[in-house]
Amino acid sequence: MRFLLDTHILLWWLEDNPKLPWNIREIIQNPESLIFVSAATMWEMSIKKSLGKLDIPDDLLEMLKDNEFQVLGVTADHGLKVGDLPYHHKDPFDRILIAQALCERLMVISRDDKFKLYDVPLLLA
Repeated sequence: MRFLLDTHILLWWLEDNPKLPWNIREIIQNPESLIFVSAATMWEMSIKKSLGKLDIPDDLLEMLKDNEFQVLGVTADHGLKVGDLPYHHKDPFDRILIAQALCERLMVISRDDKFKLYDVPLLLA
């Protein structure tokens, strides 16, 4: 199966945070799962770091490689798909994740209930 991690899920995984449910941990560590992290997530995290709202590791990209996570770039198709989405969610980072998941046929792993308002495969954490 192919999954796209929402930002907080990625952070919880990297921190080994107990907020991450055991069933989600099992999916992420399953060798048959293909795990994607959006370049938009890196952008969001970098902005929050520069504002002093988030601490991220300096070796974040190396950590993604160590965990065998694939970085999913943002394409023109993804950008255009955002314009087709109903405006249920105002967060631009979450909207691009939804668009990417739809375009790339990925299941999103998130705890954000607003994702349910879209026709996107979703695994709520």
